[in-house]
Amino acid sequence: MNMNPATLPAINATLNAIAGVLLVVALVFIKQKRIAAHRNTMLAAFGVSAVFLVTYVTDKIMKGGAHTPFRMDGVIRILYYVILITHILLAITVPVFAVTLIRLGLKRRDAAHRRLARIAWPIWMYVSVTGVLIYFMLYHWNPSA
Repeated sequence: MNMNPATLPAINATLNAIAGVLLVVALVFIKQKRIAAHRNTMLAAFGVSAVFLVTYVTDKIMKGGAHTPFRMDGVIRILYYVILITHILLAITVPVFAVTLIRLGLKRRDAAHRRLARIAWPIWMYVSVTGVLIYFMLYHWNPSA
């Protein structure tokens, strides 16, 4: 993996997109009662998200904590910050949810796993999708970025 700071945002967006796809596939598997396939796909989503976290922190360290400014104004600026803030706040919860769900699932505490997953899966999916959206808003649609 190229750890050039210029490529890390694209790598991170790709990892978010892969996690999102894996989450959808895992949902399909569990609805089909394919538990082993669901488990393996969710573990893959967790692994991809863990790699994302490492590359995200690496990106911040390599850039000395600097961020790319969002240069658009008006409603789009408000929308960007609403998406960004909700993304960040919800992203903080994903590792806790994921680790708890993995433990419940591996112990086959299915009822508790299912109850928590109904809350956690949409949050994790939102974080994955908005991560990709933030990347495009910041690095492709942002003037002079």
